[in-house]
Amino acid sequence: MTVITRFAPSPTGNLHVGNIRAALHNWLWARKSGGSFLLRLDDTDQERSRPEYADAIRADLRWLGLDWDDEQRQSDRFALYEARFEALKAAGHVYPAYETQQELELRRKVLLGRGLAPVYDRAALTLTADQIAAHEAEGRKPHWRFRLDHDRPIVWTDLIRGEQRFDPRLLSDPVIRRADGSWLYMLPSVIDDIDMGVTHVLRGEDHVTNTAAQIQMFSALGAPIPQFAHEALLTGSEGKLSKRLGSLGVAHFREIGLEPMAIVSMLARLGTSMAIEPLADPQPLIDSFDFARFGRAPARFDEGELAHLNQKIVHLLPYATVADRLPSGMDAGAWDVIRPNLETVAQAADWWRIVTGPIEAPAPEDGEFLELAASALSQENFDADIWRTLTDRLKGETGRKGKSLFLPLRRALTGIDHGPDMGQLLPLIGKEEAVRRLSRA
Repeated sequence: MTVITRFAPSPTGNLHVGNIRAALHNWLWARKSGGSFLLRLDDTDQERSRPEYADAIRADLRWLGLDWDDEQRQSDRFALYEARFEALKAAGHVYPAYETQQELELRRKVLLGRGLAPVYDRAALTLTADQIAAHEAEGRKPHWRFRLDHDRPIVWTDLIRGEQRFDPRLLSDPVIRRADGSWLYMLPSVIDDIDMGVTHVLRGEDHVTNTAAQIQMFSALGAPIPQFAHEALLTGSEGKLSKRLGSLGVAHFREIGLEPMAIVSMLARLGTSMAIEPLADPQPLIDSFDFARFGRAPARFDEGELAHLNQKIVHLLPYATVADRLPSGMDAGAWDVIRPNLETVAQAADWWRIVTGPIEAPAPEDGEFLELAASALSQENFDADIWRTLTDRLKGETGRKGKSLFLPLRRALTGIDHGPDMGQLLPLIGKEEAVRRLSRA
């Protein structure tokens, strides 16, 4: 069997962290299995679907490194849905219902008020020809429901959750088509999965009940049923489902300077028994992907942990992978010096300004000592060991050591109290500029 997975977002908004995680896991499984990963734009809601959102989805996936093997749009497939719908209608698997949304909501409230599950009572199946004619005369158009088979339980083995069992009598017959003829998510998704040969459907656990109904749709259409995997939902760092997670997307991550591999490294293993590691390449994530290691507990997404992971990944990045994002003149040697002090690659520009200047002059202090340092530096051979040579000489001439020796020099040369090893930074600043900074201070 060739594994085929799919990511099927609706282009009605931007991807958020939960969408990204689902896309990533489908991609990882396809790549590990040597199969195909499909991008399917579920754009049946033509009023809310926008080309700019579709473009943003593609751009986000590319930025994350998630390539796809084929792309389809549901809006190109309406003829197929119509044909399959007519076949289901002829076989008695779908039926028209004339209740308004207000009537359905009232029934729902009544059932809840009685302590009963708000399951649709199939009243539409008892309508007489005269009642249907009366509804039509009023101008009512029917919506369409898929008729669940109540005679057998719905059972499947979920790759994450294990055996799942539903009594179809406790489920409402799902609405698959609105009164205006437009499609809801449930049936077109099944038709597409069949037509595209999807073998594995990996998505959030909030779709488990949908899966139960869709399994009967696969059977009604005479198609094999894919394997399903429902992963635990993400929670915020505060320990509960967070609305903020719905607003965290690629645009936010790029704005704060995160590396794509930081997001991929974290989301790939979040909610599994595997350790989250700072990785600069996705291959270890592909190789280690395993449904058996997914847990059932909600997975906690922490932006602070993501920032820390990003910092570790930045420290691993070779010059060649970041050269086009570094300031002009910053070479591989300079990157190696500055990299350990970065949280994001963008911060390299701030450190490079400290190297190239101008820097903000520190408050006047230790003027006599710094004047001596400027004179000593101007006399020394400016080689790779110049910092050690300079500080050893000043230590011998002044008796200073430790903080009283090093801190005034660092402040005068960089304008700040911390940063890269001065033994590596001073050669980047250069002799003439360093003497000038010491003299000015």
